[in-house]
Amino acid sequence: MDITARQTRRLLLCKQGLGFSPTGRSGPAQLERMITQLGFVQLDSISAVERAHHLTLRSRLPAYTTHHLKILLESKRSLFEHWTHDASAIPIEWRHHWKHRFDRYATSDRTHPWWSKQMGDDPDRAIRHVLRRIRAEGPLRSRDFEHDHDSKGGWWNWKPTKAALEYLWRSGRISVTRREGFQKVYDLSSRVHPGTPRKSSQRSHVDWACEEAIDRLGIATASEIAGYFRAISLGTVREWITQALERGHIIPVQVRHSTTGKPAQSFARSTIENDIARATAAPLLNDSATVRLLCPFDPVIRDRNRLERLFGFTYRFEAFVPKAKRKYGYYVLPILRGDEVIGRADLKTDRKADCLHVQGVWWEPNTNAVRAAGRSLRREVESLACFVGVSNVSYPS
Repeated sequence: MDITARQTRRLLLCKQGLGFSPTGRSGPAQLERMITQLGFVQLDSISAVERAHHLTLRSRLPAYTTHHLKILLESKRSLFEHWTHDASAIPIEWRHHWKHRFDRYATSDRTHPWWSKQMGDDPDRAIRHVLRRIRAEGPLRSRDFEHDHDSKGGWWNWKPTKAALEYLWRSGRISVTRREGFQKVYDLSSRVHPGTPRKSSQRSHVDWACEEAIDRLGIATASEIAGYFRAISLGTVREWITQALERGHIIPVQVRHSTTGKPAQSFARSTIENDIARATAAPLLNDSATVRLLCPFDPVIRDRNRLERLFGFTYRFEAFVPKAKRKYGYYVLPILRGDEVIGRADLKTDRKADCLHVQGVWWEPNTNAVRAAGRSLRREVESLACFVGVSNVSYPS
C-alpha cells in the first residue's frame, strides 16, 4: 500500500489520543486509560510553563488535574516510574517486561566509565550502605544521605551514594514510592510493588515491544518501532518484522514524505484501511476552530525526524541552547490545529506575577486563516493559564 503523510499523521494523532474528545467521567480511571493508550508519559523537571507530563495529559484530557496522576503513582500504584527513552510513568501491568531492562542496566551501568567514575573506588560499599539504610529506615531521598559518615569518622563522598541510589533504581532493586516537590523518594521495590510477575520470556518480551509500539503509532518504520519504548535493539526489531510478515501479523506499506514525496518502508496492522477510515473521520482532526499547545516532550513531537517527515514541521528544543543562539525561545510549544502543526509559541509562567507570558508566536508559512488561528490560540492560552494556576495572560506588544 502507498499511504500519504497526511493519512499517516492522522492515524498517529488518533492512536496518541488527539483525535477524539474524551468520553465518560473525568478522574483517575480515565487518566489511567489514556496513559495506557499512550504506553507511557514522559516525566520532566522543567517547569517553565508546567511540568511536561502535566502538559502532555492536559492536551488530551481537558478536565485533567495533576492530583489524579499522583493517585495513580502513589496510592493506587497502577503506574510505576522508570526509563523508556527517558524517565516515564508506565502501566504497572508491564513491569515484568521492564525486568529485562533492569538486568541490562545492572550489568551495563557497572562497567560504563561514567557510572564507574560517579560510584567511586568502592561501588559495592556504597550500594550496600544505601540498601541497608533504606531497608532499616524506609523511604529516603538522595539528600537524606548527604551527611553520612563511616565508622572511622571520615565523610562519605556525596556523589557515590547518590549514584548508588540511581543505579539501584535503574536496576530495579529500589523504586520511586513518591515525590516531594519533584525529588524522588525511594524504597525497596518489594515494598513499593509487591507481587510483580516474574520476568517475561525473551520471545514474549520482543513480541510485546514491537506489537505495542505499532499499536500506538499506527504505521511505523523499523527504527520507530525500536525507538518507542527503547526496550530492544533495532536488529531485534528487524528480525521480528521478518517473522511477523511471514505470519501475516503485519503488512508492509510505503509512506510518502510530506514535502519531498520520498517513500519510507513502513509497517502496519492488516486492519490499516479501516484504521485510516476511522482517523479520516476523527472530529478533532477536522476541527479548524480549535488549536492545542503540545508539550516539547509530547510523544507526537519527541521524534523530530518523524515530525518533519509526516507534518513538514522542523522543531528544536532550545532550553539547553545558549540564549544568544536560540532562534525562538527557551520553552516553545508547537501549535496543533486539526492534523497540522501550524506554528509555535514561546511561553513562560510567572507565578509571582500571577501571569502566563506569551513571549512570541511564529506561524508556519503555509498556515491558512492566521487571524482565526490567533483567536483560537488566545482561547487555548487562557485555558492553559487557568490550568497552571495564574489569573493573567500577557502578549507581546
